[in-house]
Amino acid sequence: MPSAFFAMLFRMKYIHRWALMRNTTPENLSEHAMETAAIAHCLATLRNRRFGGQVDADRAALIGLFHDCGEIITGDLPTPVKYHTPELKTAYKQLETEAGNRLLAMLPADLQADYAPLLRPRPEDAELWQLCKAADKLAALIKCVEEGKMGNSEFARAEQATRQALEAMPVPEAQVFMNEFLPAFTLTLDELH
Repeated sequence: MPSAFFAMLFRMKYIHRWALMRNTTPENLSEHAMETAAIAHCLATLRNRRFGGQVDADRAALIGLFHDCGEIITGDLPTPVKYHTPELKTAYKQLETEAGNRLLAMLPADLQADYAPLLRPRPEDAELWQLCKAADKLAALIKCVEEGKMGNSEFARAEQATRQALEAMPVPEAQVFMNEFLPAFTLTLDELH
């Protein structure tokens, strides 16, 4: 029987993010996953180069690439909804776990152990998942900045809340990213050199 895993995975492009917000530029889950992966790799590299870490930057990128795969099944539930109450947060975590399990079951049995850590966090990858969570927030912040640059004030509060969430994270690499890389997202193409 053919495996449906990659056919499902490639449906990420149909899952639109920021459903409650008026967007000047739509964003889908595939785009977000790629951006998160690139930022996670950067954060891991910063940790290794500037903070004495010894994490696998390539694995951080891979986790970033797969971090929201469950949303193929669940859709992108807006943050204010999924974190509205502790009960909703717990229920959504259970839903994410179930979605990961469903995706994993679509793989041939001999590949499931290789993909399981990408679809279900494991304790030994906790540091990488923490970097990925920060990368996820940074990707959201970049979206907010880009929307603001286009004159869309719809994202102003989301930008403020995302900055606060990032500042509260124990991930100094995220602050380095905001200081060194984020300002360029306000520049025009001609200003980028």
